[in-house]
Amino acid sequence: MHLAYPAVLAALLFAIGVYGVLARRNAILVLMSVELMLNAVNLNLVAFDVWLRDTLHAGQALTLFTIAIAAAEIGIGLAIVLMVHRNKGTADIDRLRDTAEPPQPWDAAAEDGTPTDDTPTGEKAEATA
Repeated sequence: MHLAYPAVLAALLFAIGVYGVLARRNAILVLMSVELMLNAVNLNLVAFDVWLRDTLHAGQALTLFTIAIAAAEIGIGLAIVLMVHRNKGTADIDRLRDTAEPPQPWDAAAEDGTPTDDTPTGEKAEATA
């Protein structure tokens, strides 16, 4: 079998995964798209392992590590998505951007540590004392 067939299939899978990550709004569909991209990498690893006729089968060993990482990623990712859905009532990524805390006025202090005119010096002095 030629190397071009699995390489083209892996490129198509990876492109579909990239499109899914960039275009989808649902966090579950984004996680599924990441899984597609990881499976494209797995397909390339095994195809090149067979094509190179490696006696150590390094491509297949790396594929096992990638599958383990993908399983951990999907487990942790789904747990996070379920907790966010339970708390916010949605899994829409655009609506989750609103959950970030707004910047506080005392966060705008200069990098050298000198207080600016919006920095409350009394609170900062009490916090360091």
